[in-house]
Amino acid sequence: MKPLYLLSFLIVFLVSCSEKNDTIEKKTDNLFYDKAYELRDQHKTDSALIYFNKAKDLFQLNKDSLGIGKCLVNMGIISTDRGDYFSGQEFSLDAFSFFDKNKKENFRFLESNSNNLGIASSNLKNYIQAIDFYKQSLAYNQDSARVLVIKNNIANAYREQKEYKKALTIYENILNQKINNKRDYARTLTNLSVAKWLQNPDYNAAPGLLKALDIRERENDLLGQNSSYSHLANYYQYTDPDSALFFALKRYPAAIKVNSPDDQLDALGKLIKLSPPKEMKRYFEVYQNLDDSVQTARNAAKNQSALIRYESEKNKADNLELQKDNTEKKFQIAKQRILIFSVLLFVVAAAVIAVIWYRKRKQRMELESQNAIREHQLKTSKRVHDVVANGLYRVMTEIENRDDIDKGQVLDKIEDLYEKSRDISYEKPELDDQNFHQKISALLMSFATENAKVLIAGNTLALWKKVNPEVKYEVEHILQELMVNMKKHSGASNVAVRFEDGADQIKIYYTDNGVGMSDKASFKNGLRNTGNRIDAIHGEITFDIKVEKGLKIQICFPLS
Repeated sequence: MKPLYLLSFLIVFLVSCSEKNDTIEKKTDNLFYDKAYELRDQHKTDSALIYFNKAKDLFQLNKDSLGIGKCLVNMGIISTDRGDYFSGQEFSLDAFSFFDKNKKENFRFLESNSNNLGIASSNLKNYIQAIDFYKQSLAYNQDSARVLVIKNNIANAYREQKEYKKALTIYENILNQKINNKRDYARTLTNLSVAKWLQNPDYNAAPGLLKALDIRERENDLLGQNSSYSHLANYYQYTDPDSALFFALKRYPAAIKVNSPDDQLDALGKLIKLSPPKEMKRYFEVYQNLDDSVQTARNAAKNQSALIRYESEKNKADNLELQKDNTEKKFQIAKQRILIFSVLLFVVAAAVIAVIWYRKRKQRMELESQNAIREHQLKTSKRVHDVVANGLYRVMTEIENRDDIDKGQVLDKIEDLYEKSRDISYEKPELDDQNFHQKISALLMSFATENAKVLIAGNTLALWKKVNPEVKYEVEHILQELMVNMKKHSGASNVAVRFEDGADQIKIYYTDNGVGMSDKASFKNGLRNTGNRIDAIHGEITFDIKVEKGLKIQICFPLS
């Protein structure tokens, strides 16, 4: 539930606490009604809903229309607050028929009931209907403070429909009035800034949003702070990701404090988008667990509302049967109804379980599909970098440093790269197992120039006979990546590559006298691909960045 709607709910839901109204707070002859209010104030909504339903049935026996209406209003508000918007609408719509619209003492209940229908309709994205209900709520409103809340709700509904001019007119009209309550002022200022930004993405909404946040922090308005953090994270998401992450991190604990699962999910969604990879995984796991809990709770709430409505209708029928006949026939009918109720309960429970299972299965399949797509994209990116980018750089190096280069050979190499790039999405590695030592030598020496000498040691035919073709393929691209990085970044004049044949592993020592590598250097695509390739052959790579000058790298990988 959005913060503004939650605030509106609290105002209409706790009207007895804010106004000390005797009609609502005084003790009644209906003990179920008094117990329901006690449970509601303790936020035990499941039990409160049950007792309001019992109170309603007792009011029906006493033919107390006002009592029935008040129970239905509260049942509607509880259902809406729990995310069961359809049940909230049903209870509130039923409530209208029990109030006399010409009696002022009923206006407060009609106002709350209409506002709840507006909130439920807004959450179901039926904004036209929501606006009608909000306006109906205004017609019964007798409290200037709540008028501002409802007008904000109307403007928000226009904003969601992208009717920004209508929304801005309402916000500006509110701000032009004398607003004594700082929280009301901060709420309207926030909504106005957001609407202007949505209407014109170039509008600088930061001053208004930050001013409203400052007021809310000084007023200790937790609901308002939660709203401000959300809007600021949205505003900075694409222009200043660091600021967006800052406000998303503040919004998540705020959402927890106000006990709003929807806001927690929204905050986690932002953190998943904005956080570094290590944190992203943790937030994603929390999101999944919370989403499952919310869906389960809402399904349970819907099931409870359905059962209450069923029991209510059942009680009506049973009462009629009691009035007509108290014979054996009534007893048999009651047994049949109990059986029907048991079957219905079983069907509802089975349906809930089936829906939960289907959603979880769908989520799992979607996640697996997304992971498969990402894996394919990473592999394709890796092949483009290794085959095309590094291959082209190697050809460029040869053209730059060889005066006697054959034009036909260059064209052949470029054509080979062209053919590989066309089929790169399904191309299989070329596992050339013949004369691999010569291939490695040619690769390394292609980076030698008048100003950069390349020395090779230990690169023998016998050494590579122990290595399988797949590993050779990966080693070739690892060495090519190291030489490309040397050429681009090191400025080295001497490069040495030594191969060492061990009993159960092969070691490769790379040394140059270039500028070396900072301990704060970041690994971009090339070195990241190198690391992935070394992991693929179960090898290890060690960077010695503490040498006096240049860079030393050791690579080792097992033979098996």
